[in-house]
Amino acid sequence: MKISYYPGCTLKTKAKDLEDSAMAAAKVLGIEMEELPRWNCCGTVYSLSSDDLVHQLAPIRNLIRTKEQGSSRVVTLCSMCYNTLKRANEFFLADEEKRDRINRYLDEEIDYEGDVTVVHLLEILRDEIGMDKIRAAVKKPLTGLKVAPYYGCMLLRPASIGIDDVERPTVMEDVLQTLGAEVIESPYKTECCGAYQTVNRKDVVAACGHNILTSAQQNGAEVIALSCPLCDFNLDNRQREIQEVYNGFHPMPVLYFTQLMAIAFGLDPGVCRFELSYNDPVPLLKSKGLIA
Repeated sequence: MKISYYPGCTLKTKAKDLEDSAMAAAKVLGIEMEELPRWNCCGTVYSLSSDDLVHQLAPIRNLIRTKEQGSSRVVTLCSMCYNTLKRANEFFLADEEKRDRINRYLDEEIDYEGDVTVVHLLEILRDEIGMDKIRAAVKKPLTGLKVAPYYGCMLLRPASIGIDDVERPTVMEDVLQTLGAEVIESPYKTECCGAYQTVNRKDVVAACGHNILTSAQQNGAEVIALSCPLCDFNLDNRQREIQEVYNGFHPMPVLYFTQLMAIAFGLDPGVCRFELSYNDPVPLLKSKGLIA
């Protein structure tokens, strides 16, 4: 299966661990993700102003790049990029007058018709690859590893673009169980991590992170699995602030679901780029016999 792939900015810098592990795991499943030529920042985040057409130009330009590549759909790995591209496309299709104005703004580009479908890798795994094929690719089951899936906001909200049920998503649970992990339910798995409050209100992010991480720990989780680089930063790096504010808090590793896929598929741990984690997951993974 070949599909156009939009990486976004962070996956080329701070989140290489997400991109490298995803590309390697996808290859095992027969998914060839072909990076878009001349892609640009998606504009993070989606504009909340209904008349802010200029903010829609960046994501729409990436959908034009998809058409130029000869494809009718594009896959993302970053939850925020998924949300921005998908909602921009929805915005574009909803109003003919605004659609025409956007195309006029992009006068040096080919006209866009709204005919690109934006999908997330988790959707591809669930709807097209299937759990049986994922299970067949497992060489080193994640037996004994207790993982709490964390979705955050961008994969599920608003409901019109969400990849799963807003309140009770299961796609990540299904993938992790298929990899052999013990999935730990947490009531905070769809709560916001604090998002861009991390810039000037670290205290807010620490409070959000404390609720999410502590809830998972209390239910028995040893590691959090997610798909968003911003959530990863807030739940991993900001554990330092959590420790300063909340006595008795114990740090825990935070990993992308794609890293867990790569481990379960028996791939070289180097593709997981564990050195980019703030809370080192290697001791935990070694203790479970998952990496040497």
